[in-house]
This record gives sequence, C-alpha cells and structure tokens, in this order.
Amino acid sequence: MKTAAEALAHLLNQAKPVKEIEWVTTQEALGRVLAQDLVSQVDVPPMDNTQMDGYAVRVSDVQQLGSSLKIAQRIPAGHLGTALKPGTVARIFTGATIPEGADAVVMQEVCELDGDHVRIQELPEKGQWIRLQGEDLRAGQVCLQQGTFLRPQELGVAASAGYAQLPVYRKIKVAAFFTGDELTLPGQPLKPGGIYNSNRDTLLACIRELGCEATDLGIVPDTLEATKEALRRASVGHDLIITSGGVSVGEEDHIKPAVTAEGRLDMWQIAIKPGKPLAFGAIRRTDTVSAPETWFMGLPGNPVSSFVTFLLFVRPFITQLQGRTSHAIPAIMMRADFDWEKPDRRNEFLRVRMNEQGGLDLFPNQSSGVLTSASWADGLIDNPPSQAIKKGDLVKYLPFAGMF
Repeated sequence: MKTAAEALAHLLNQAKPVKEIEWVTTQEALGRVLAQDLVSQVDVPPMDNTQMDGYAVRVSDVQQLGSSLKIAQRIPAGHLGTALKPGTVARIFTGATIPEGADAVVMQEVCELDGDHVRIQELPEKGQWIRLQGEDLRAGQVCLQQGTFLRPQELGVAASAGYAQLPVYRKIKVAAFFTGDELTLPGQPLKPGGIYNSNRDTLLACIRELGCEATDLGIVPDTLEATKEALRRASVGHDLIITSGGVSVGEEDHIKPAVTAEGRLDMWQIAIKPGKPLAFGAIRRTDTVSAPETWFMGLPGNPVSSFVTFLLFVRPFITQLQGRTSHAIPAIMMRADFDWEKPDRRNEFLRVRMNEQGGLDLFPNQSSGVLTSASWADGLIDNPPSQAIKKGDLVKYLPFAGMF
C-alpha cells in the first residue's frame, strides 16, 4: 500500500496549473487565484495621517504637563490643513493628513479643552499616533503574489493598491457523479434497502468551497455501460471528474473497468484510515476542441472516507490545478485530552474538536460511516501508524478551517 505522502506526491506531480487568465472586478475575485504579481499603484497610506482623534502638535512645544496651546485649525479626514505654526495645535480627526510642522498626535482623552486653547496632560514622543506615508505599501512594491488565493483581506489589499479589476486564472471545472443502486436523493421516498446520498451534497459543497465550478451528474446505475456513458459525458468541458463509490473490487463495482475502457487508471490502496481505496487516472475526451484528457479521481463510498480522502488528496490536486502557490494543510501541535489505546497499523485521521482548556477532544465513534463525527469535529488528528495516544501527548492537528 502507498503511504499518504507517496500518493499525494504522485498526484501533485501530475497536476499542471491552468494557463487561461481572465480579468474580473475586485468584488468578483473572491475565491479566485491571482494570475500575476500585483504591484501597488500608490503609497499606502498616501500621506502621513493620524491614527486617533486628537491634536497634532510640535513635540518641542509640549515640554511639561499641562502645557496650554492655541487651537489654530481643524482638520477632518479628507481635508488638508496649513503648516502648523510654533505654539499652536491642530484639532485633527482619524485618517486626516498631518499638517506640515507637526511631529506627533496627542489623543483627545489626555487633553482638556479651554475655549480656543487646549491643555495637554501627556508628554508626547515624536511620531506618536502617526501613520507614515507608505508604511503599509510603497508604489511599485509587489503587494500580492501570483498564485495567491483571494480572500476578503486580499481584496482589501488590492483595493488599497488602486485596483478595480484583477487578473485571475479561470475556474477549474469539476464534474461529479455517484454510483450505487442503494442511493436515494433526499426528498424522495426511501426505497427498501436504500440510503440517502450524503456524499453528493458533501462533495459538491467541498468542490464549490474551493472556488470551482461543479457539475452534478447525479446518481449513476450500477452497470458498466451506465458508468462508461457517465464518464464520457463528464469528460466534455471539465478538468476533473470525481466519483464516490464503486472503487472496490466487488462484482457491482464498475469504476475500474469503466475507466480502463474510457481512459487509463491507477487503483491504489493507501495506508490510511478512514479511506484506503483511491482511484486516479484520466478519461479520453470525446470533444476535439479541448485538451485530450480529463483527470479522474474515484473516492470510497463510506461518507467519512469520502470526505477525508477529498481533503487529503483531491483538495491539494485541485489547488495545484488552480495555480495556487500553496496547497499544504496547516498543522498545529496540540495536546490530546483523551486516550487512544488501540491504534491501527495504518495512518489514522481521527475526528477531534478543540475544547475550552486548549486541548483536543475525540469523537467517541470513529467509524467511517458516522458522518456526524465530521460535523461535530473542527479538524483531524494525523496519527502515525500503530501510534497509541495518551492524555497529555502532543499530536498533529489539522484544522478544517485551514483547508479551504
């Protein structure tokens, strides 16, 4: 069996980032991947300005507590004052430009107003409460690098640098279908021996959360011809096909022969729990105007296995196709507040949740069919093969929050 690291390395070696670039408004760029380095068009901030409501002063004019100075001008944000004369102060408001001659701001809470004078009860230091021009960004400086996944804070940086439109890579297009005659869509009557298809909603949401276009091809009957036909349809206009179920070796598992007939396939047994079976390959495209193949990844059918293998293998594969510079899952060493006395020989990924004491609690049922464990959890423990865990041990925690 392959280790998780071996399987991931093989996948990432195959994934080549898309090349097509499109320009979208900064507002529309959320969840996209930046296709070029972004250079700031301006200094940020563009001028020295105040961080506080208060009074702009010359430090040399305030040599003792209680100094009383005349208020010579008032400067709101968006307005320019005049040069500050010695022995005077300027009433100034957050974000306003520091007037020439001033070298500190005293916040209003330590000042006492007395008619057209103000008494200052703090000895200021030079530069106090002043944001310097260009202290965040300088004009011509790279503010966002190619391959950056654009979150709300990156859009704010782009806007502050003067950009109304951004160059991004095109969206990755992913088709998904699900095999199993036992599967029923929620909202339909549950047939005898049937189960509701939870993997459909879980995986399609994961795909969309990564910023991809997701095409739902539904539930495919458990026949070889139906599976082959679904693969042919999914190959057109998509970068990746994902399936759930049918990747074992039973008589009703048709993924392997179908993919082999329509393209090429590697069937892997991966030394992880939950998970283990993973199919990877490519399907020949039936259209002639696009790339010759569409990538294929077949996930196990058990809901937790499907979810975990998506996070460990499909997610980094997709992020590399997107052109992101980083696909690594953040790992934090944290304290286990539980005992795990019977570890598996495989690399385990245990569903856990942070507690108020700064440790990790374990969901009591770690079965691959118990999807509520993934809903309850806020991350996974990456536990090495045959590694028992005792309360107080430091373990490798992978937060879900860092995976999208």
